[in-house]
Amino acid sequence: MDGGSPRADSAPAWDDGLIARRVNETAAGAQHTGVTERRPGAGPQGVPPLAYDGQLRARLDALRELVGLSRTRLDSRTLAEAGRVLDEAAARRRLSGQHTVVAIAGATGSGKSQLFNALAGVTLSETGVRRPTTAAPIACSWSDGAASLIDRLGIPPRLRRRPAQNADADGQLRGLVLVDLPDHDSAAVLHREQVDRVLDLVDAVIWVVDPEKYADAVLHERYLRPMAGHAEVMFVVLNQIDRLPGEAAEQVLDDLRRLLDEDGIALGEYGEPGAVVLALSALTGDGVGELREALGQFVTERGAAARRISADVDAAAWRLRPVYATSRRIGLSEEARDEFSARLADAVGATAAGEAAERAWLRNANRACGTPWLRLWRWYQDRRDPPTGRLRPPAQPDDEATARQRVEQAVRTVSERASAGLPAPWAQAVREAAVRGSQGLPEALDELAARAGLPPGRPPRPGWWPAAVLVQACMTLLQIVGGLWLVGQIAGVMAPNLGVPVLLMVAGIVGGPLVEWSCRMAARGPARRYGTEAERRLREAAAGCGRARVLDPLAAELLRYREVREQYGRVTGVGVG
Repeated sequence: MDGGSPRADSAPAWDDGLIARRVNETAAGAQHTGVTERRPGAGPQGVPPLAYDGQLRARLDALRELVGLSRTRLDSRTLAEAGRVLDEAAARRRLSGQHTVVAIAGATGSGKSQLFNALAGVTLSETGVRRPTTAAPIACSWSDGAASLIDRLGIPPRLRRRPAQNADADGQLRGLVLVDLPDHDSAAVLHREQVDRVLDLVDAVIWVVDPEKYADAVLHERYLRPMAGHAEVMFVVLNQIDRLPGEAAEQVLDDLRRLLDEDGIALGEYGEPGAVVLALSALTGDGVGELREALGQFVTERGAAARRISADVDAAAWRLRPVYATSRRIGLSEEARDEFSARLADAVGATAAGEAAERAWLRNANRACGTPWLRLWRWYQDRRDPPTGRLRPPAQPDDEATARQRVEQAVRTVSERASAGLPAPWAQAVREAAVRGSQGLPEALDELAARAGLPPGRPPRPGWWPAAVLVQACMTLLQIVGGLWLVGQIAGVMAPNLGVPVLLMVAGIVGGPLVEWSCRMAARGPARRYGTEAERRLREAAAGCGRARVLDPLAAELLRYREVREQYGRVTGVGVG
């Protein structure tokens, strides 16, 4: 699309080219031809550029920010229309704000060139039975300073005209730049391309229809329906009403309004904003004055260019709606986060590690508080079958595969929950972020499990252990004293007295296991707490690893989407003040 012309600031004085030279050669008839190179006393004048109001500027800034934030997530084709609107808005803003460019468009034989001449008050565009009659856009300007605007349309100087000198018409339409377009249904492809190109650049459009083809599907489906949002910068003119007898003109006009309503085009009736619908005859002049008056008021307001850009922004926002808008609440709930962390903890065996820590604490308590004879027996068993100690046995390949599958399933589940309800491009970005974060996650979890397991050394001992060990030593000492006493009596060294040594031995034999059992009961609470702490530590380590590798990237993608959705809301006008 054409942007602002580089010659906008240094454009030469307006020139009619070949037509002007012909007029110079026959100066006596210049005032009747309606074509002149320059009005007397007119010269290059500086015209102020177009100014957008604060709301439109805010919407354009939001659209520019939206495109910038989305370039890495959306393909260039999706953002092409928004980029074109931004370029055209910037180009139009640099040009005259005192001129309004209005195109006259219509089908073959609709009489648009005839209407063009009627508004200009002189024959500027060729008319006739030959089709197509208009082969290239022709511009007519009612005041100086519009050269850069016409340059932007790509209309050469030889196709630029001036209206007939008429003080009333000049005052009424001052600032108007009228463009006669080729037929939009022309058999020549180049003509249709020129129509489409210029329609993207003008500030407003006058659609000329005739009683025969006002319901033409090409006009409604290709142009009017897609431009329904541009109703405020649109005129729809039913031409050739002189061919309709009696009340037929009103009936056709009512049917035209019905079709426009079905196209979604708001009609500017009863003071409401929308398209102006008129009936006229360019041949007889009936109704042309009414159109000229409506055009004069439209041009005098100097708001057509801004309204056109605003409508273009609306259209671009509507096309982008599928990739930004969603009716569902998005994001990861705390429940989903907790479930993900729990799945990772299960994958690293946090529960099993806690149980192992609890057993290790109990085993250490039993060794510390058990009877010497039981400890001796356990020592003998350990010598026969050396224990693996605190280290877990090496994971089997099947266990590793199962753990990896659990991790992959956890990542897949959390990514699906995070992407639920998002438009397709952003959902895909969320899933890709989860996949990238999951790479190397099983290995990192294994390393964490090794580091965050049980602390080195023996489990901590509670304060009552030394007392229990002392009591257990006393029970053992009672057994030894009682036994030695009995041996002394048997050997005759000591006086016979079975009661006391037997009582001592029984007290030691019964007291030792009783102390061990009591210590075992007392150790259950601390052992459970120790195992729970070990499990908690491993769960937190797994959750931290999963958060850093998966949840944080997902949150970053969701935050980016929230940012673009907020910008999209500003583009559509929500929250713009």
